[in-house]
Amino acid sequence: MRHGKKTIALGRKTAHRKSMLANMACSLIEHKRIQTTTTKAKALKQFVEPLITKSKDDSTHNRRLVFSKLRNKYAVATLFRDVATKVGDRPGGYTRIIKLGNRLGDNAAMALIELVDYNEVYTNETTTKKKSTRRGRAKKATTAEAAPQDVAPAEETKAAVEKPAKAAPKKAAAKKAPKKDDETPKKED
Repeated sequence: MRHGKKTIALGRKTAHRKSMLANMACSLIEHKRIQTTTTKAKALKQFVEPLITKSKDDSTHNRRLVFSKLRNKYAVATLFRDVATKVGDRPGGYTRIIKLGNRLGDNAAMALIELVDYNEVYTNETTTKKKSTRRGRAKKATTAEAAPQDVAPAEETKAAVEKPAKAAPKKAAAKKAPKKDDETPKKED
């Protein structure tokens, strides 16, 4: 029975697993997103999130604790300098796992693990979304009052729409004209 065994073993001995997770965490901190198997991504998430939490409080003690896990001073410096300032107000959940499908060679389930605050696609969409309501029917009375004043601009736009329509047949006639290279013009019936 597996009672009390919470670690994801990944089919490796302890020293190999710790080294692999440390290397993957350094790559994640450096590149902000990495592609790996789903199981390794889940294990990496459990490994790296407590380290990011420690990096929010920049002290010598926390730097030494993180260095003992990562064993890479450049990754520690990047974590405490860049990543900690970006995730300072977030109360956890610093990483996101996106499933990608299966790998071609061995059909292993692949995933993309990334730092949440470094993905501009998701962060910009949430801030620029326009909130819409279904109670827009009360605005009809205000638009009906403004409609008589806007009659003249509507006629101008109607004339502007007609002008490009007249220009379109000229272009079509130009296409039907024979080229200079053709010696015999084609008859159109």
